[in-house]
Amino acid sequence: MQIVSTALLVIVVIFSAIVHEVMHGVAADYLGDKTARYAGRLTLNPIPHIDLFGSILLPLFFALSGSPIFFGYAKPVPYNPYNLRPGRFSEAIVAGAGPLSNLIIAIVFGLVIRTGLLAGGESLLFLIVVVNIMLCFFNLIPIPPLDGSKVLEAFLPRSAQYAYDSWRARMEMNPFIGMVVVVLLIYAFGGIWGNFVYGLSSVLTGM
Repeated sequence: MQIVSTALLVIVVIFSAIVHEVMHGVAADYLGDKTARYAGRLTLNPIPHIDLFGSILLPLFFALSGSPIFFGYAKPVPYNPYNLRPGRFSEAIVAGAGPLSNLIIAIVFGLVIRTGLLAGGESLLFLIVVVNIMLCFFNLIPIPPLDGSKVLEAFLPRSAQYAYDSWRARMEMNPFIGMVVVVLLIYAFGGIWGNFVYGLSSVLTGM
Protein backbone atom coordinates (compact mmCIF):
# COMPACT_ATOMS: atom_id res chain seq x y z
CA MET A 1 0.00 0.00 0.00
CA GLN A 2 2.89 2.36 0.81
CA ILE A 3 4.40 1.65 -2.62
CA VAL A 4 1.12 2.49 -4.35
CA SER A 5 0.69 5.72 -2.34
CA THR A 6 4.27 6.77 -3.10
CA ALA A 7 3.86 6.00 -6.80
CA LEU A 8 0.62 7.99 -6.97
CA LEU A 9 2.24 10.95 -5.23
CA VAL A 10 5.19 10.96 -7.64
CA ILE A 11 2.88 10.68 -10.67
CA VAL A 12 0.70 13.56 -9.45
CA VAL A 13 3.78 15.71 -8.77
CA ILE A 14 5.25 14.94 -12.20
CA PHE A 15 2.15 15.84 -14.19
CA SER A 16 1.34 18.88 -12.05
CA ALA A 17 4.90 20.16 -12.54
CA ILE A 18 4.66 19.52 -16.29
CA VAL A 19 1.45 21.54 -16.58
CA HIS A 20 3.17 24.28 -14.55
CA GLU A 21 6.11 24.43 -16.99
CA VAL A 22 3.98 24.18 -20.13
CA MET A 23 1.93 27.17 -19.00
CA HIS A 24 5.11 29.24 -18.65
CA GLY A 25 5.75 28.46 -22.31
CA VAL A 26 2.16 29.14 -23.34
CA ALA A 27 2.24 32.55 -21.65
CA ALA A 28 5.58 33.41 -23.25
CA ASP A 29 4.29 32.27 -26.64
CA TYR A 30 1.20 34.47 -26.25
CA LEU A 31 3.42 37.43 -25.37
CA GLY A 32 5.58 37.00 -28.47
CA ASP A 33 8.42 34.66 -27.50
CA LYS A 34 8.37 31.42 -29.54
CA THR A 35 11.40 29.84 -27.84
CA ALA A 36 9.38 27.14 -26.06
CA ARG A 37 7.39 26.37 -29.22
CA TYR A 38 10.56 25.93 -31.30
CA ALA A 39 12.05 23.73 -28.55
CA GLY A 40 9.01 21.44 -28.70
CA ARG A 41 8.03 22.19 -25.11
CA LEU A 42 4.42 23.28 -25.64
CA THR A 43 3.21 19.74 -25.12
CA LEU A 44 1.81 17.67 -22.26
CA ASN A 45 3.87 14.70 -23.43
CA PRO A 46 5.98 14.08 -20.30
CA ILE A 47 9.12 12.90 -22.10
CA PRO A 48 10.52 16.35 -23.08
CA HIS A 49 9.79 17.72 -19.61
CA ILE A 50 10.91 15.07 -17.12
CA ASP A 51 14.01 15.87 -15.09
CA LEU A 52 15.45 12.73 -13.49
CA PHE A 53 16.31 14.45 -10.22
CA GLY A 54 13.54 17.03 -9.92
CA SER A 55 10.67 14.99 -11.37
CA ILE A 56 11.42 11.54 -9.96
CA LEU A 57 14.19 11.29 -7.36
CA LEU A 58 13.27 14.40 -5.36
CA PRO A 59 9.55 13.55 -4.98
CA LEU A 60 10.53 9.98 -4.11
CA PHE A 61 12.87 11.24 -1.40
CA PHE A 62 10.19 13.42 0.18
CA ALA A 63 7.54 10.71 -0.08
CA LEU A 64 9.69 7.95 1.42
CA SER A 65 11.18 10.12 4.16
CA GLY A 66 7.80 11.12 5.56
CA SER A 67 8.71 14.76 5.03
CA PRO A 68 6.14 17.42 6.00
CA ILE A 69 6.74 18.98 2.58
CA PHE A 70 6.97 17.52 -0.88
CA PHE A 71 7.55 19.07 -4.24
CA GLY A 72 9.23 18.44 -7.52
CA TYR A 73 9.90 20.16 -10.78
CA ALA A 74 10.11 19.49 -14.48
CA LYS A 75 12.80 20.80 -16.81
CA PRO A 76 12.33 24.57 -17.00
CA VAL A 77 10.67 25.63 -20.24
CA PRO A 78 13.06 27.99 -22.04
CA TYR A 79 12.02 31.51 -22.90
CA ASN A 80 13.78 34.72 -23.89
CA PRO A 81 12.50 37.74 -21.93
CA TYR A 82 13.88 40.05 -24.63
CA ASN A 83 11.39 38.59 -27.12
CA LEU A 84 8.38 39.31 -24.92
CA ARG A 85 5.95 42.06 -25.76
CA PRO A 86 7.26 45.21 -24.04
CA GLY A 87 5.59 45.88 -20.74
CA ARG A 88 6.34 46.10 -17.06
CA PHE A 89 4.38 42.93 -16.27
CA SER A 90 5.33 40.72 -19.24
CA GLU A 91 7.94 38.64 -17.40
CA ALA A 92 5.73 38.50 -14.31
CA ILE A 93 2.86 37.12 -16.41
CA VAL A 94 5.11 34.36 -17.76
CA ALA A 95 6.37 33.57 -14.26
CA GLY A 96 2.91 33.68 -12.70
CA ALA A 97 1.32 31.44 -15.34
CA GLY A 98 2.86 28.32 -13.80
CA PRO A 99 1.61 28.80 -10.22
CA LEU A 100 -1.75 30.01 -11.56
CA SER A 101 -2.16 26.77 -13.51
CA ASN A 102 -1.58 24.77 -10.32
CA LEU A 103 -4.14 26.87 -8.46
CA ILE A 104 -6.70 26.32 -11.23
CA ILE A 105 -6.08 22.55 -11.12
CA ALA A 106 -6.61 22.59 -7.35
CA ILE A 107 -9.85 24.56 -7.68
CA VAL A 108 -11.20 22.31 -10.45
CA PHE A 109 -10.51 19.09 -8.56
CA GLY A 110 -11.82 20.66 -5.38
CA LEU A 111 -15.10 21.32 -7.19
CA VAL A 112 -15.13 17.74 -8.50
CA ILE A 113 -14.88 16.48 -4.92
CA ARG A 114 -17.60 18.84 -3.71
CA THR A 115 -19.99 17.81 -6.49
CA GLY A 116 -19.36 14.09 -5.96
CA LEU A 117 -18.77 13.45 -9.66
CA LEU A 118 -16.11 10.84 -8.89
CA ALA A 119 -17.45 9.25 -5.74
CA GLY A 120 -14.98 6.85 -4.20
CA GLY A 121 -11.94 8.62 -5.59
CA GLU A 122 -11.87 11.44 -3.05
CA SER A 123 -8.51 10.43 -1.58
CA LEU A 124 -6.72 10.65 -4.93
CA LEU A 125 -8.51 13.87 -5.85
CA PHE A 126 -7.59 15.41 -2.50
CA LEU A 127 -3.95 14.45 -3.12
CA ILE A 128 -4.10 16.26 -6.46
CA VAL A 129 -5.47 19.35 -4.73
CA VAL A 130 -2.81 19.27 -1.99
CA VAL A 131 0.07 18.80 -4.45
CA ASN A 132 -1.09 21.65 -6.65
CA ILE A 133 -1.69 24.02 -3.74
CA MET A 134 1.80 23.22 -2.50
CA LEU A 135 3.38 23.72 -5.95
CA CYS A 136 1.49 26.96 -6.46
CA PHE A 137 2.48 28.66 -3.24
CA PHE A 138 5.94 27.12 -3.04
CA ASN A 139 6.78 28.62 -6.43
CA LEU A 140 5.38 32.00 -5.36
CA ILE A 141 7.98 32.34 -2.60
CA PRO A 142 9.92 35.45 -3.74
CA ILE A 143 13.40 33.93 -3.59
CA PRO A 144 15.25 33.23 -6.88
CA PRO A 145 15.03 31.05 -8.87
CA LEU A 146 11.36 30.60 -7.90
CA ASP A 147 8.63 32.30 -9.93
CA GLY A 148 7.66 34.54 -7.06
CA SER A 149 10.86 36.54 -7.42
CA LYS A 150 9.88 37.61 -10.95
CA VAL A 151 6.31 38.35 -9.91
CA LEU A 152 7.43 40.46 -6.95
CA GLU A 153 9.86 42.47 -9.06
CA ALA A 154 7.05 43.70 -11.32
CA PHE A 155 5.25 45.23 -8.35
CA LEU A 156 8.24 46.92 -6.74
CA PRO A 157 8.71 50.67 -7.08
CA ARG A 158 10.95 51.46 -10.01
CA SER A 159 13.53 52.86 -7.61
CA ALA A 160 13.91 49.38 -6.08
CA GLN A 161 13.60 47.30 -9.23
CA TYR A 162 17.19 47.73 -10.45
CA ALA A 163 18.76 46.65 -7.17
CA TYR A 164 16.36 43.72 -6.83
CA ASP A 165 16.93 42.65 -10.45
CA SER A 166 20.70 42.68 -9.92
CA TRP A 167 20.35 40.56 -6.79
CA ARG A 168 17.96 38.17 -8.55
CA ALA A 169 20.35 37.78 -11.49
CA ARG A 170 23.23 36.91 -9.16
CA MET A 171 21.10 34.39 -7.29
CA GLU A 172 19.90 32.75 -10.51
CA MET A 173 23.51 32.13 -11.52
CA ASN A 174 23.63 29.66 -8.63
CA PRO A 175 20.02 28.56 -8.08
CA PHE A 176 21.08 25.87 -5.61
CA ILE A 177 21.65 28.55 -2.96
CA GLY A 178 18.13 29.92 -3.28
CA MET A 179 16.57 26.47 -3.20
CA VAL A 180 18.50 25.53 -0.06
CA VAL A 181 17.33 28.74 1.63
CA VAL A 182 13.72 28.04 0.67
CA VAL A 183 13.79 24.43 1.87
CA LEU A 184 15.39 25.46 5.17
CA LEU A 185 12.70 28.11 5.67
CA ILE A 186 9.93 25.62 5.00
CA TYR A 187 11.44 23.08 7.35
CA ALA A 188 11.83 25.78 10.01
CA PHE A 189 8.19 26.77 9.63
CA GLY A 190 6.97 23.35 8.51
CA GLY A 191 4.00 23.31 10.87
CA ILE A 192 2.70 26.66 9.66
CA TRP A 193 3.35 25.69 6.04
CA GLY A 194 1.58 22.35 6.39
CA ASN A 195 -1.40 23.90 8.17
CA PHE A 196 -1.71 26.48 5.42
CA VAL A 197 -1.51 23.95 2.55
CA TYR A 198 -3.86 21.39 4.09
CA GLY A 199 -6.16 24.08 5.47
CA LEU A 200 -6.61 25.70 2.06
CA SER A 201 -7.02 22.28 0.45
CA SER A 202 -9.76 21.47 2.95
CA VAL A 203 -11.52 24.73 2.18
CA LEU A 204 -11.47 23.96 -1.55
CA THR A 205 -12.66 20.36 -1.17
CA GLY A 206 -14.84 20.48 1.92
CA MET A 207 -12.89 17.53 3.35
